[in-house]
Amino acid sequence: MNQTRTFLILAWLMVATLLWMAWNREQVAPVAGATPAGQTTAAVPGAAPGSIPQAPSVATPSAPAAPGVVGAAAPATAGTVAPVTITSDVLRLTLERGNVVSAELLQYPQTREAGSPPVTLLDPDPSRFYAAQVGWVSSTSTAPTHEAEFVPEGGRNDYVLDADGESVSVPFVWTGPDGVTVRRTYTVRRGTYAIEVRDEVINRGAQPWQGFIYRQLAKVPPVTAGNWMNPDPESFSLNGGVWHTAQDGFGRRKFADFIDDGTVNQRGTGSWIALLQHHFFSAWIPDGQDETTVSLHVDGTGARSPHLIRELGPGVAVGPGQAVTTSARLWVGPKLVGLIRAEDVRGLDRAVDYSRFTVMAVLGEWLFRLLDLLHGLFNNWGWAIVGLVVLVKLALFPLSQAQYKSMAKMRKFQPRMQQLKERYGDDRQKLQMAMMELYKKEKINPIGGCLPILLQMPIFFALYWVLLESVELRHAPWMLWIQDLTARDPYFILPVLNMAVMWATQRLSPMTGMDPMQQRIMTFMPLVFGVIMIFFPAGLVLYWVTNGALGLLQQWLLIRKYADDKPSGGKPAKA
Repeated sequence: MNQTRTFLILAWLMVATLLWMAWNREQVAPVAGATPAGQTTAAVPGAAPGSIPQAPSVATPSAPAAPGVVGAAAPATAGTVAPVTITSDVLRLTLERGNVVSAELLQYPQTREAGSPPVTLLDPDPSRFYAAQVGWVSSTSTAPTHEAEFVPEGGRNDYVLDADGESVSVPFVWTGPDGVTVRRTYTVRRGTYAIEVRDEVINRGAQPWQGFIYRQLAKVPPVTAGNWMNPDPESFSLNGGVWHTAQDGFGRRKFADFIDDGTVNQRGTGSWIALLQHHFFSAWIPDGQDETTVSLHVDGTGARSPHLIRELGPGVAVGPGQAVTTSARLWVGPKLVGLIRAEDVRGLDRAVDYSRFTVMAVLGEWLFRLLDLLHGLFNNWGWAIVGLVVLVKLALFPLSQAQYKSMAKMRKFQPRMQQLKERYGDDRQKLQMAMMELYKKEKINPIGGCLPILLQMPIFFALYWVLLESVELRHAPWMLWIQDLTARDPYFILPVLNMAVMWATQRLSPMTGMDPMQQRIMTFMPLVFGVIMIFFPAGLVLYWVTNGALGLLQQWLLIRKYADDKPSGGKPAKA
């Protein structure tokens, strides 16, 4: 087997993979402002100008079938109650009718510019509509859907967490025509993005009341505005829904595939649902013992129609004079691994989307843990990346040693191999037999440099997604000209260094057995990789340059070591 030809194949495989990743980010939704035929807008008919729009009534689920009189949804009224604002140290929420219609992440500015406004995760703007909604449905009684008139108790419209306070609670209430009251309380705690949402159903009527609670996340899919030369960060990660049940495990789906990939109807306990985007996500997390049904829906026919992920259940039965309570957590915030783990929810850490494949996701999780430990040591994410490369190199040293040792031996025997080519000319069969005899005699493993590369590729790709997905690196500086590891190098210094390292490595690598065309292709490889890396986040290019520089040093040392040995039956080879 010709080793250099195998290297060429692997190199082009790497290029193809990187190009595929970039192309995949280019597959975006239709241009904003185009309203497909049949699409239902997110605004409420009759709402006052400037009011917060709600998801369309089509998004209300049907109650599970039950004997008896068919129930009715509580009537919706538009624009009659002012929104309520809750401000903590990390969140500013806007609620209307008992739903969260806006959420600002106060510790995450949109850009690195001074005075930049905070990231708005939930948004009432119809073109970017994104809301967390809660409602009830019943087949036997009147029930308040997410469009029903929940009004704030106490008459206040602005709540702020005190400087010495640990939490702030805001109650809403809905009163039905048959003596049933639903009291919904939002509790926001200091330092956390998990909001407790508690519904208490109080039956003061004369008849039993039955109903099912549903919680859903509704969003108009985003339009990414970037391209290959200036990629939109939103294109780096999954934009879509993910869910988990104890019975069926983890599932995920892009917005574009909500309908095309078939229906989702998973019933189980230990469930949660979420909508993901780059660095941030929202999730509904009911009690682990509650039995719910997870489903996906599109409220319309166009790509810009609201997309929903929903949990229906559990059902409750409330007798006259009784009260029943059900609660859940609503996460609205960044993909901070430490805070997510603190919620102690099975599978929720998969919201940090390192990979759709479990093995790669686990590998990515361990790489991030190591990166986080190094950040605690260096207090700089750029140096943590450099340290991570060093540790990975040390862990893979035996494999790398075999790789570079094989390359060094191949380089030493280039004159002998060239002599064989001249001797046998175009007789490829005799040439291959002679080269195999040489490999056997000199104990050269022609694939010794290929297998280590194959084994290291999963680590590289896992680390690729770790660096893209980790919100901890967002707007994080390294040094000098690199002031944002998630943005591209403004002066292209790292990509140029990468090309120089690749060129130097190529000069040390044997090209024995390559025809002139293959040699020309290999000569252009540093340039191809350099162009690809120009528009990648600086943190990724820093990893690549560091990894390549350490490999170049190791290869140079081994070449010097084996250049001192004489080939069998020949003169010493020049380095």
